[in-house]
Amino acid sequence: MKIHEKYLSRCIQLAKNGLGSTYPNPMVGSVIVHNGKIIGEGWHCKAGEPHAEVHAIHSVKNKSLLAEATIYVSLEPCSHFGKTPPCCDLIIAHKIPKVVIGTIDPFSKVSGTGIERLRENGCEVIVGVLEKECYELNKRFFTFHNKKRPYIILKWAESSDGFIAPLVKDKKEPVWISNEYSRQLVHKWRAEEQAILVGTQTVLDDNPQLDVRNWTGKNPVRIVLDRHGKIDQSYFVNDGNSKTILLTEQENLAFGDNVTREIITFDNQLSQKIATVVYQMGLQSIIIEGGRQTLQTFIDDQLWDEARIFVGDKILGEGISAPRLHRIGKTTNIKTDQLTIILNHD
Repeated sequence: MKIHEKYLSRCIQLAKNGLGSTYPNPMVGSVIVHNGKIIGEGWHCKAGEPHAEVHAIHSVKNKSLLAEATIYVSLEPCSHFGKTPPCCDLIIAHKIPKVVIGTIDPFSKVSGTGIERLRENGCEVIVGVLEKECYELNKRFFTFHNKKRPYIILKWAESSDGFIAPLVKDKKEPVWISNEYSRQLVHKWRAEEQAILVGTQTVLDDNPQLDVRNWTGKNPVRIVLDRHGKIDQSYFVNDGNSKTILLTEQENLAFGDNVTREIITFDNQLSQKIATVVYQMGLQSIIIEGGRQTLQTFIDDQLWDEARIFVGDKILGEGISAPRLHRIGKTTNIKTDQLTIILNHD
């Protein structure tokens, strides 16, 4: 089993190359081994393009070796026609006799059928190698399909004395608590997730752009809470540069290009309603960036998967208190900042 773990670990490493670019598909890596030597590798690069197994098989120079090889894949090979043909059929066609799989695919069109088809065609199939690690790799994909909601990441920065913002501001722009390295990391995170959400007061106070301007990648969908229609066309969230969804109770809001409206009721089920809207849009992950009331709502409702909290060295003296989250996480230093990441396990 240890040798299988070695090659599955390589599959996971390869799969991570697709982070942020494979949606709505999962990240998948594949390795082909012959007589203890890797002869082919591949990963899923982008939705609509060939899957990991296809790249791995095509990378093998001497295809005759495939009939004596083992293919490793972090997620069950697909068995249905989507934008690409079934990977199972390609494995079978090349007469690869042994398949080692990290975990079963939760997607209803695959879930178990890929394994069944491979076995029916004479392949030896081993399932569940580094299963926990393979699940973690695609935590967004699994949460979306198993829990019918997006993977939810809470993120905020607080001063060393526990405030996320001053009480009074002179300008409609952020008061930076974290340092420039932490802020760049946040832009990297935005490129890895599909959506980002802020509340009304955050937009009115900070006028955030919610994009990846300090990184390379695709801007997340901006989701903005605007219950009473207070956010006018002068704010960045209405500039049309990124797809934006306004969640509101107002029927007659005016909004610009690339901005749409969803009517919801702002009640004590708000966090669940937000999660449902995001799920229905097909978005597998979302960063909740605040402000305090919005973040605390998700915390109090236990509707979150990760919290990423920066503590800067700035002292505000007074201000808006940071959200309350009484959990222990893993802390690292980013120059003058401390970053704590907390996981909300079931």
